[in-house]
Amino acid sequence: MNKLNIFYLAPLAIMLTGSACQQNTGSSATTAQTDSPAVAEVKPVIITEPVKYDTDDPAIWVNKTDPAKSLVIGTDKDADGALYVFDLQGKIVQDKVVRGLKRPNNVDLAYGLMLGGKPTDIAIASERITHKLRIFSLPDMKPVDKGGIEIFKGETGPEYRDLMGISIYSAADGKMYAIAGRKSGPKTGGYLWQYLLGDDGTGNVKATLVRKFGQYSGKKEIESIAVDNELKHIYYSDEQVGVRQYDADPDKGDKQLAIFGTTGFKADHEGISIYKLTDSTGYILVSDQGANRFQIFSREGTKQNPTEHKLLKIVNVAARQSDGSDVVNVPLNDTFKHGLFVTMSDDKTFHYYRWEDIAGKELKIK
Repeated sequence: MNKLNIFYLAPLAIMLTGSACQQNTGSSATTAQTDSPAVAEVKPVIITEPVKYDTDDPAIWVNKTDPAKSLVIGTDKDADGALYVFDLQGKIVQDKVVRGLKRPNNVDLAYGLMLGGKPTDIAIASERITHKLRIFSLPDMKPVDKGGIEIFKGETGPEYRDLMGISIYSAADGKMYAIAGRKSGPKTGGYLWQYLLGDDGTGNVKATLVRKFGQYSGKKEIESIAVDNELKHIYYSDEQVGVRQYDADPDKGDKQLAIFGTTGFKADHEGISIYKLTDSTGYILVSDQGANRFQIFSREGTKQNPTEHKLLKIVNVAARQSDGSDVVNVPLNDTFKHGLFVTMSDDKTFHYYRWEDIAGKELKIK
């Protein structure tokens, strides 16, 4: 996401004290960690009104002029699905809900894409059945995609066009890119496709393919994708294997920088979100879906290895089987004074947590 000069998170992202993990860069790297003693789960301060079918992934839009009027956008994953919009009290904002979407899977957002000569905040969702990106302006949730942008064109493998993960990289030079994943893809590179976003000349969004990259284990699938704008990194969850890290700039090459979180997960690696303390420090939160918890790693690496992400904490949460999450570090209202962490739960809701409740005594608060 484009962070308004405030540090947010994306896409896509809770914890129990754990030992630091050790990991090397490269596709063969592993992460060692030990089990932590059981602790009570962290409770949300707000649970949203339920959606109709199946929540999957949220994104937090911060209203820079009035943070208390910030919004949470979340997918309802069904053939008759929707993008729901919630206020900070968890209430559905009915006049902003986008209905009639064909299995929207994940959602991300960014600030200031130039459309029609003016900066426009956008929400972008992956529509699996149509193989399209669906893009809407914020906060009005009006379509700016002429009915959707078809991607993964030419792919013929089984489920190779079935959109799942989506994240946006806002580069320092002002360019904005969408990074998309699908239900299945090649193992040796090219599972993810990266598209440059821009104005098509009519005030709507066009997408130009700029690269294909990303290793895949073949064990299950890749869904969650997150981008660190400031450090220029892409992270994605290779489910049941670990979190893979790549350069976000397409001209930096397609070499895998690291893989971490390769042990200690009960089942699937899912939602990834990034809490930023500064432009280079903070935390990477990864859903340990089968255990109903999030494992939290250092955002910054070590002096010896800038892509070594140590396990700092594991947090049990009340959300069940969480696929997607998001977090911001800015004060929003009297409830969320130090930031908001949102994660989906399989009871058709999204859970809102105060960052200080997630951080506890072990992590810092911005």
